[in-house]
Amino acid sequence: MKIIPAIDIMDGMVVRLYKGDPKQKTIYSDNPIDIAKKWEQNGADMLHIVDLDATLGIGSNLSLIKKIIQNVSIPIEVAGGLRDESIVMETAQISTRVVIGTLAFKDTNTMEKILQNLGPKKIVISVDHKDGEIVTHGWQKETGIKLIDAIKKFLEMGFSEFLLTNVNRDGTLEGPDLKFLEQACNLKNANVIASGGISNIKDIQDVKEKKSFGVILGKALYENKISIQEAKKIA
Repeated sequence: MKIIPAIDIMDGMVVRLYKGDPKQKTIYSDNPIDIAKKWEQNGADMLHIVDLDATLGIGSNLSLIKKIIQNVSIPIEVAGGLRDESIVMETAQISTRVVIGTLAFKDTNTMEKILQNLGPKKIVISVDHKDGEIVTHGWQKETGIKLIDAIKKFLEMGFSEFLLTNVNRDGTLEGPDLKFLEQACNLKNANVIASGGISNIKDIQDVKEKKSFGVILGKALYENKISIQEAKKIA
C-alpha cells in the first residue's frame, strides 16, 4: 500500500480545509516546495498535490506545482480544476498522474479521448462522495449518482485508478469511511486510494485490510498525529 501525503495549495500556501470548506482553512506553511522535500525525505511513496484555487475556480497554482515537481524525484499526482482536455494534457506532461473529478462526470467523450492518449495508469478518477453519492465542482455540486455505480462505469470504460474521498470525513480526523472503501476495493481491477478522515495508525491498518492501493495522509500528518515512517511500517 502506497503512503501518499497530500499538499493542498491555496494562494501559494499549504492548507487543509475542513470538509472541503474554503472558509474553514488552516495554513500550515507558506513554502510548498519545502514541504514536498520534507515528505520525500521522510519516505513518502508519492505526493498528492491539490490546486485548491483551480478547484474553486478562483486561480491557478500550476507554475508553483511545476517548481515542486522539479525539486523532488518521487512520483507526483496532481489534482484540482483539471476540467478540460488541454489543461489535463498540459498537467500530464509534467506529472506522474493526473486526478480528474468533475470532467469525468461531465464529458464521457473527452474522457475516452484522454484515456486513449494517456493510458489508464496515468489517470486517476476522483470519486468524491457524500455518504455514497457523487459530488463534483470542488464538492459543491450534488449529482445524485451512486458511488459504486460510477466506479463500475469507469471500469467498463477501461479506467483502473480511483481516489475515493468521503467529503464528510475529509479534514475531520474522525477516521476513514471503511464501508464504501470496502465496496470499492472489492470491485475487480479497481486500484483505490483511500482519502479522508485518517487520524492514527489504527486507521492506516484498517484501510490496508480493505486492500487499498494507497492512502492519503493530510491533517493527521500536518498535526503530528501520525508520521510517514510509522505509516510505512504498517503499509
